[in-house]
Amino acid sequence: MKDNNYLTNMNYVDAIMIVDRHGKIVYSVRYNPRFDSSGCEDDLENILNRNFLEVYSGINPKDSTMIRCINEGKPIYLSEQVFSDYKGRIINTQNLTIPIIKSGKILGAIELSKDITKIEEQIKSKGYSFKTDSVRYKRIQGPIYTFEDIITSNKEMLHNIEKAKIISNNTSSVIVYGETGTGKELYVQSIHNYSSRRNKPFIVQNCAALPENLFESILFGSVKGAFTGAIDKPGLFEEAHGGTLFLDEVNSMPLNLQAKLLRVLQDGRVRRVGGSQEKEVDVRIIAAMNIEPVKAMELGQIREDLFYRLCGISLKLLSLRERKEDIMVYVEYFINLYNAKYSKGIIGISNEVMKLFLEYNWPGNVRELQHVIESSIHFVGNNEEIKLDHLPVYLNDKINKENDDFIEDNFDISCATSLDEMLEGIEKQMINKALESTGGNITRAASLLKITRQRLHYKLDKYGIDFN
Repeated sequence: MKDNNYLTNMNYVDAIMIVDRHGKIVYSVRYNPRFDSSGCEDDLENILNRNFLEVYSGINPKDSTMIRCINEGKPIYLSEQVFSDYKGRIINTQNLTIPIIKSGKILGAIELSKDITKIEEQIKSKGYSFKTDSVRYKRIQGPIYTFEDIITSNKEMLHNIEKAKIISNNTSSVIVYGETGTGKELYVQSIHNYSSRRNKPFIVQNCAALPENLFESILFGSVKGAFTGAIDKPGLFEEAHGGTLFLDEVNSMPLNLQAKLLRVLQDGRVRRVGGSQEKEVDVRIIAAMNIEPVKAMELGQIREDLFYRLCGISLKLLSLRERKEDIMVYVEYFINLYNAKYSKGIIGISNEVMKLFLEYNWPGNVRELQHVIESSIHFVGNNEEIKLDHLPVYLNDKINKENDDFIEDNFDISCATSLDEMLEGIEKQMINKALESTGGNITRAASLLKITRQRLHYKLDKYGIDFN
């Protein structure tokens, strides 16, 4: 242990968490609801029965006291651990983590935490740098991805890549939309890096992460004395001059500011808050949202005039459940990635896991699949496969519930069809689903159905199913 006086240092606790041996959070309570003035009940509902590394994805598993404690079976004291939670908030804690052992078997771990997060770290959790001489907000992320980093075998997503390359040097605004975890920022960064603006600034702003009273000054800048604490500083438009400004979750921007954003897009000029002079800016706007733009407009989340301005060029990214042929491509990629990162030798996934992955709807899309592989890989030995008991428990629970709901909704004992006809119908559906899930690959489809290739060919002929 780094500090033998850890019991003295842990003179009080802010939180208690218990995880099982698979890393699933089975109990959590926080006595200091610092982040949420109304309390932390919603947070607790969101994290229970989820994998620890999924909720706290900002923690490197090698540094996680929870994971180390489960693996080593020894108490661990850490005087300072900095990480981010599933909402992107920076948290700094002192931890005392104790293994739960019965009959020599590690059943899980319990962690006592003391919150020592500073104000500066809360500011950073919004994605800004912090300077003690004045409150200055600025995005510090740079573009690192290119089109070569986009992994897909889906025809529509490949078409999106070609379309994005064509529009890269266009000065028109672009909107990229799709569910959370579909890779919107990956496409946005690739567009910037493929364009003639690649050596110019690339500024990112998540519109949902900004308090409304700071939004205007951050976007357009301010002059000294404009409001309490205001200083002369450029806004994001000035900082992005010559380059790209990426506005993520633009539908979270207040409607009155959307009108000012539209005016900048039309005139190419900005005026700082409290200022009287306008400044010309050359900025390409790329916006993103996680719902259909038309739906956002219907819900009153985005102004109609701004909608038409942004949607001249648009890219729709498909959810993972709409391109299941990509699932095994991502599985192989992420296993290779984390084998190299954590010096592991995982050889793949079992047939049962493959079947579960292809049946699951993946509400968190590619990002969820990545977290599932990363969290599972720590519990698998070298030269072994990822099996069902290595996965976060919530996956099996959700699959079972979806299957129960399907049977309840679709099974009708009063139907006129005979049992043999019904079974043949179900068999056809299963075969078609397996072929669809595997992109027509007979070997993998037979593996999913747990029958031989020869038997599958026989049934294809029997039912006249065309798999090409």
